[in-house]
Parts: sequence; structure tokens; C-alpha cells
Amino acid sequence: MSRWFKHIAALLIFTLALGACSRVGLAYRNLDVIIPWTLGDYLDIKGEQKDWFNERLQEHLSWHCTTQLPGYLDWLDRLETMVQTNQVTDAALQARTAEAKQAIAETAREITPSAVQLLQGLDDKQVAEMNEAFAKDLRKRQREYLEPPLAQQIAERSERMEKRLGDWLGPLSATQKQRVVAWSNALGDQNTQWIANRAHWQQQFSAAVAQRTSPQFPQRIETLLGNRERLWTADYQKAYARTEAEARSLFVDLMAESTPEQRQRLLKKIEGVRKDFNDLKCLKAAQKP
Repeated sequence: MSRWFKHIAALLIFTLALGACSRVGLAYRNLDVIIPWTLGDYLDIKGEQKDWFNERLQEHLSWHCTTQLPGYLDWLDRLETMVQTNQVTDAALQARTAEAKQAIAETAREITPSAVQLLQGLDDKQVAEMNEAFAKDLRKRQREYLEPPLAQQIAERSERMEKRLGDWLGPLSATQKQRVVAWSNALGDQNTQWIANRAHWQQQFSAAVAQRTSPQFPQRIETLLGNRERLWTADYQKAYARTEAEARSLFVDLMAESTPEQRQRLLKKIEGVRKDFNDLKCLKAAQKP
């Protein structure tokens, strides 16, 4: 999987409370990690399709590394300044989140034409296998996130977040741990809206692919991949807005309670991301005069 894409996601996740990753690697291969519910996990690409896909992927990776990564470095600078100056506020987090979303949207738009061409070339068997993979994914997530009693869901969410935060800040204090518990309780049955929206998106995607010879297909895929918020369920739109607000509040409070050692650890992690980005050969080539 794309290590450095995942690490960008992890930085966003630290502010959005959506997930985490350990470190940046210098090799990456899947651009689709930034697209909702990665296509690569559901499509069995074979033969000439795979050769074509790999060629296009390399083109996209080159574009991304040379045109987008410099902006990511600037974004890291702004994030680092927030921590160094103790200006981790709700407004600042909203600004960083908006910048990150814009960067992700730009990449999604860039690779959508390739996704359209790939999907248009699928045969009926591949489409059937994709739909079954969607169904399998949904069943797995329902078992993991919906079947446990709500109290267990909330407790497990707290545990996951505490573990992720520990990677960035080190051990949390008792007060910080209590704040994480309060955050998880505030989200309540968020899993229900999340899984329902995931099923909703998969259904729309499958319906679009079933009509992949239609003249409207490219526009439909562009919306599904690049403007997915327009297709969210009403319940999930509300839940997502609440999730972002609760995450920002959590991060602000945690940083207000942070120790010098925790802030230093966070700055060191950010610096590690910057170093790994700067070490990428493609970025070095782009920075040459």
C-alpha cells in the first residue's frame, strides 16, 4: 500500500480522528488510497489491463510527486508552526483540514479519467466479482463495528484513538484519557451512519458500473470519486459534520493539556514525515533549478 499517502492521511486523521499510520515509506504504488473505499481492493485486474494500469499509475505518481508534494511540505510547515507556537485552535484546524481536502480533491480529479477508462474495460465477470467484494467488505465491517453492543463500540473506539494518539504524543495523562473517552461517547452510534453511507455509496457505484457504456458514465464516476459528499446520505452528512467538530475539539483540548515532551514528540514525528518526503527521488528532481 502507499506508505506516504497513508502518512498524509494519518496527519489528517490526527486532526480529524479518522484513522492512523505509523511512518512514511519511500515506495508507494496505489493512488486509489485517497479515493473513498479503494477500488484496488475490489477489482481483479489482469493481463493487458494490468499493464495499462501500471503504466498510467506511474504517470500519475510522477505528476503527483512533482506537482503536489511541494504543497504538502508547505502544509506540514503550517501544522508544525501551530504546534510550536501553541496555536492549535479550532479555526486553525479548520483551515488545515480545508487545505488537505482540497489537495485530495485535486488528485482525485487528476486520476478520475484513468479510473473511468479502467472501469469501462471491465467484463461482466469482473463486475460481478467487484460487487461480491463490496458485499463481503460490508459484511465484515458490520460484524466488526455494528454487531457489538453500543457500549462496546464506544469503548473500542476510545481504545483505538488512545493507541493512535500514543504513537504521536506518547503516553496520555489521566485527564487526556478521560477526554478521549468523552469524545468517543459524544460520537454515540456514529458507526451506524458510517456503515449505512458506505453501503449507499457502494450501491451507487455498482449501479454506475452496470451502465458503463452510457454516455453519462464518466460524469457519474467523477461525482462518485471526486465529489462524493454530494451523494452522502442526509444522516451521514450530519454525522460527518459532528465528527469533524468533535475531533477538532478533542485535538484542541489534548494539546492544551499536553506536556513539553508530548509536543516535542509530535514535532519530531512531523519532521520525520518532512524528511521522508524530501528524500523521494522524484521530489528532488522536481526541485532542481
